[in-house]
Amino acid sequence: MNEIRVRKTRPIAAEIRVPGDKSISHRAVILASLANGPSVITGFLRSPECMGTVEACRALGAEIEFLPDEDAEFSGEPGDSGRCQGSTSLLVKGRSLKLSPPAGPVHCGASGTALTLLTGVLSGQPFTTTLLADELVSKSAIGRIVEPLEAMGSSILADWQWQQASITVAGRPPLRALHYPEPMANSQSVGAVLLAGLFAPGKTTILQRAVTRDHTERMLKHFQVKTLRRGMSVSIYGGQVPESRDFQVPGDISCAANWIVAAALQPESELVIRGVGLNETRTGFLRVLVRMGAQVLEHITGCGSEPSGTLIVRGAPLQGTLIPMEDIAEISDELALLAVAASMARGSTVIDHTPEESERLGRIAVNLRLMGVEVITRSQGIEIRGNGGELLQPGCVPSYGDRRIAMAFAVAGLYSSGETIIEQTACVASAYPDFARQLRQFQSREISEGNGIPVISSLPFRRMPSLQKPLRETPGKPDDKPVMPRHG
Repeated sequence: MNEIRVRKTRPIAAEIRVPGDKSISHRAVILASLANGPSVITGFLRSPECMGTVEACRALGAEIEFLPDEDAEFSGEPGDSGRCQGSTSLLVKGRSLKLSPPAGPVHCGASGTALTLLTGVLSGQPFTTTLLADELVSKSAIGRIVEPLEAMGSSILADWQWQQASITVAGRPPLRALHYPEPMANSQSVGAVLLAGLFAPGKTTILQRAVTRDHTERMLKHFQVKTLRRGMSVSIYGGQVPESRDFQVPGDISCAANWIVAAALQPESELVIRGVGLNETRTGFLRVLVRMGAQVLEHITGCGSEPSGTLIVRGAPLQGTLIPMEDIAEISDELALLAVAASMARGSTVIDHTPEESERLGRIAVNLRLMGVEVITRSQGIEIRGNGGELLQPGCVPSYGDRRIAMAFAVAGLYSSGETIIEQTACVASAYPDFARQLRQFQSREISEGNGIPVISSLPFRRMPSLQKPLRETPGKPDDKPVMPRHG
């Protein structure tokens, strides 16, 4: 898929599922491979990136078998038998922390998550391993884990050449327990140190600068590994062997964000997304949307290590807002989508600048201008002057090989006055194999006509607790108890 062509959407009244969460899929396979027996993982995202993690774990001795759906019990919501394309089930036979030396270099594909987390695991193995990944993997992501892992006793050599990243890890167990003040908030580096801490007698502690995604911490707890959180610090005790347990991967909230914004942009629309992950470290963009006037409600049905459930989004006129610098890390995956939402809101939205997101923010600004949106570049960010709900100009916009930009501007194309073409979209399939199909549904009668949802209005929905926190700026905030129209 080298380009995506989009036309204006029909009115949205639909119920969908999204594929399994990519970040959680990576971690589930890695922890199950380290566990002391067999685990069944359902809802796993069978994307190129996550398959790279599967093949890497196989190369390190884990036995992993893909299962037909009928062989894996699906513990979804009552009456919910739908499964999104790209999600699947697998059986993983763990190695009780003791992996095998690979026959050669271990390929991780384009997954920075697999590369960093496995570097932490391999630091505690009694052999040397070379991990390979595509050049798209960030050098800074690897640089953040070298210092703490070498302080624990591992030896790591990183090299970038021939369009490929090469990380050679010389494990030296037992590792040394560490008290590490993290210089920059990053969930992957936290995860790598926590996994290395399994091989270090004593207590390894990471002092975080800011709250980041806590999927590794939650996954460890699911596999019965004791961790301790106190304020901004998280600790793990070495010597624990993960207990094998089955796990269901919830739907990816970052994938759902595309359709959430699509529905939020259309007054009187209604979208229901079932089986989606509702981890509060991933829902910061919802707080921004609610601040802008969107109506978002939740019903939590899964209360395991990763909360999940159903989201309802009802469109309403949006209002511009301020997205301050301290919020950027939490919403980085949805930054382009929020910029698209801002382009159709009333008034201006100011997005503060951060060094990590400056390049992406500049590319977003270029694309918005190509679609007729007025964007002012500031010394510390950009100002997007919304058009108050008018249709955007159609055109041809680049993705820059960034799947988040590609999907965000495909959503923008749903609200343009003609055909919008997004170029260089092969990157989308690595994280969301089902995106093109669901996008076609949103442009057709298949998803937007005859889809009344009589059951959903009877559920005891409540506004997300995280959305009730005090906000710096609340223009266009909806009433606390919005009118909830019934269907049918």
